[in-house]
This record gives sequence, C-alpha cells and structure tokens, in this order.
Amino acid sequence: MGRTVVVLGGGISGLAASYHLSRAPCPPKVVLVEASERLGGWIRSVRGPGGAIFELGPRGIRPAGALGARTLLLVSELGLDSEVLPVRGDHPAAKNRFLYVGGALHALPSGLRGLFRPSPPFSKPLFWAGLRELTAPRGKDPDETVHSFAQRRLGPEVASLAMDSLCRGVFAGNSRELSVRSCFPSLFQAEQTHRSVLLGLLRGAGQSPQPDSALISQARAERWSQWSLRGGLETLPQALNTHLTSRGVRILRGQPVCGLSLQADRRWKVSLGDSSLDADHVISAVPASVLGKLLPAEAAPLARALSAITAVSVAVVNLQYRGARLPVQGFGHLVPSSEDPGVLGIVYDSVAFPEQDGSPPGLRVTVMLGGSWLQTLEARGAVLSQELLQQQAQEAAATQLGLKEPPSHCLVHLHKNCIPQYTLGHWQKLEAATQFLASQRLPLTLAGASYEGVAVNDCIESGRQAAARVLGSEPNS
Repeated sequence: MGRTVVVLGGGISGLAASYHLSRAPCPPKVVLVEASERLGGWIRSVRGPGGAIFELGPRGIRPAGALGARTLLLVSELGLDSEVLPVRGDHPAAKNRFLYVGGALHALPSGLRGLFRPSPPFSKPLFWAGLRELTAPRGKDPDETVHSFAQRRLGPEVASLAMDSLCRGVFAGNSRELSVRSCFPSLFQAEQTHRSVLLGLLRGAGQSPQPDSALISQARAERWSQWSLRGGLETLPQALNTHLTSRGVRILRGQPVCGLSLQADRRWKVSLGDSSLDADHVISAVPASVLGKLLPAEAAPLARALSAITAVSVAVVNLQYRGARLPVQGFGHLVPSSEDPGVLGIVYDSVAFPEQDGSPPGLRVTVMLGGSWLQTLEARGAVLSQELLQQQAQEAAATQLGLKEPPSHCLVHLHKNCIPQYTLGHWQKLEAATQFLASQRLPLTLAGASYEGVAVNDCIESGRQAAARVLGSEPNS
C-alpha cells in the first residue's frame, strides 16, 4: 500500500507542496488540510464595483532569479499564460520607486547615472555610499541586524532611510531587530564570500541554473519587474485547487488540526476534532508558532524553537478614487519609521495594473499600516476598528499623495500575525529545528513563510523543496 502524506495548511506553500507531490511518477496519497473554508492563505483577490480588482494580500510577483522563473513555469503548467499581466522594464512602475521623507516624495536613484547625481533625501550622491561599501572590512559576527550591517557598510543615512523603509515594506518589521543573514541572505553571503556586497552581487549574478519556457524567455526579453494575473493573484491558488482535485488529492476545508501524535509504528495521528487521519509523513505549511502548539510532548525541543519565531500584523486598506490623479507615476512609495510609525507605504496599484481598474476606471491605491504604531495598539488591547484603520489610511493618502476627496470605495482588512519576523539569531532557531528533526528521525517536513523567505516565490519554493524531500526519503525514514 502506498504512503499517505498529510499537508497542513492550504496557503500557497501547502498548495505548492501538494502540487509537486501529486506530479511525482509514483505519487503518494496526498491529503491537504485547511482550517478555514478557503484556500490561498494571505493571497486573496476581491472584485469591487465595475469589476475592479482589489488585492488584500500580495499584489505582484517578481520574475527574477531561479525562484521567479520556477513560479512562471508553474503558471504555464497550470495553463495561465494568457492571464498574466506583466510590468515590463520600460514601464514607470518598473523604473520609479519613491521614499516619503520630510513631508515630500523623493524618487530613488535608478541606473548608473543616478548614483552620481544628488538624490534627496540623501545628503550626497549614493556613489559615496557605494565607495564606502567597496572599502569596508568584512564583518566578523555570525549574524547582525539589518540596521547595523547597512550602517557599517553603507553609512547611517542609507541605514536609517533606505534599509529601514525596505524592512518595513517587505517584513513590516524593524531593521534594528531583523537579521541580515536571514532577511537578506544574498547580501550577507556576498560580504562573507567577496568581502564586498557590491562585488559579491556583481560576481554572483546569473550563476544559478534556471528553468526555461516561452513565458520565462518573454519575461527576460522584456525585463519584467513583476507580474500579476488578470483576475487577481488568487487565480493562482484557485488553479492549483482545480489541478489538485483532478489529480486525486483529497482537500479538507474548515478542518482545524487539534494535535499531532506519534504512534508506535512511527506514523502520525493527525487529530481533527471529531475525526483523525493517519499519515506516514506530515508536511507542515502552517505558521511555526501554530505547529509548535500541535506537537506532542516528546517534540518539546522542536516546539520551543518554533514558538520563538514570531509574526507581526498588518492592516491593508484598499482605496479607489473617481477622477483622481497621482502626483507621480511609479510602483509606490515606502515610509521610514522616523517619518511615520504607522504607515509602512502606499502601493499605486493603478499604475502597475491599469487593466484591473474596472469600468469606469478609478484610481486604486493600497495603504499598508503596521509598525510600532500597530504593535503598541495591539499590546494595549486597543480595539482596532475598521473606522480607525480607514481614517489612518485616508489621512495618509491625503497627506502623502494629495488624494483629499473621499474614496468611492474602501476595503479594510487587518491580517493578524501575517508576516514572520526573522529577528537576530533566526538561523539558530532553524538549525535547532533541523537538528531535532534529523536526530529523532521524525517524518515531518517544514514549509512556509516562517523559515526562509516571506515572498510568494519563497513560499512556493519551500513547498517544492518539502515535496522533494518527502519523495526522496525512504518509506521508513
């Protein structure tokens, strides 16, 4: 009788793991268990008035690198090529990104020429930060905060404005707490290997082997910066759901897992409240802290390592305006914590994907709220009402973009604990978890955003790698 693999979590990581398991030459029996009634996790697209698309989570996927190429390959395998909306390299959303500092929008330098020109809010051309980076000595610590790393190599301005904002935009986190080794591994490795981040990135560019397809070739030729899907990014998990069902994968929705226990034969018993599943192997694609609460007593050291991986909340406020115009054209802008502790940034959705504006078209922007402002309110137990979050977002859009008229449509969603925080020493938590799994020979594989990347591409890759490990393991391992 074939093996049974139970996948916990129907977000994009769990869906990707199930997909790759189901496509094996001799696939195991796969059961995907999702606590909620819908699949896709944080990827969620909503159709508004006139057919406009509003993304409540991720809104664009980067095609760059091996991971970006593999995601495009998945898109092609699912028959979604005709649904892809690319942002080509010559498009304003690809070329222009902004920082909001000192009450004004500042374009970030692009291209070689931009490095030699004065570029407010920085006091001098970024060429000087690059020169400093080329001559800075290699760091000696096994890990370092993003702020410390950037300040040491690029100077205090780049650290407190650019890297602070980047950490807020990607992780909704604090650059003085996040780990450079885990959050930006390519930067950390470049310094370790080549002594200079710039030299390391230049020498390491394009070295990893990448898959190829017509869509991948098109993305390279047209220098796509990102892409979405015509009906919204949720089309991807929906297509995976259809594919998995056709391949015989059993999908259980609305079934929260209550606990995991190891039986005498080293198989898992997965408790689902009033029923249970037996599994030869479990792939966990739920958040690390959730898995930590499900593990049996004999896995207490693993549970401790997982519970130390925390996450932060983000409020996503989608706004649409009739007859309004943006003061600039680009992808969007980020806001450093020194400027506004609560507004992480604003994405100009209509610039990148005007095809999703609906009819008649209306200007769509998304305000991201979080940071110390939101954490303080949560810690106090404050009521985070939709009215409060909408008011904050509308004030930010009015102040930072001049959108002073009330929006014609507004959606407010508070995503609790949605972005894992790879704080200083995160790599040691992963090492402890990996060593425990290996030493105890537990038939458990970890996947998802809690471990090695929070972007959609990272999550899909974590699912692919989890499936590969399970398929490569012996039945009794």
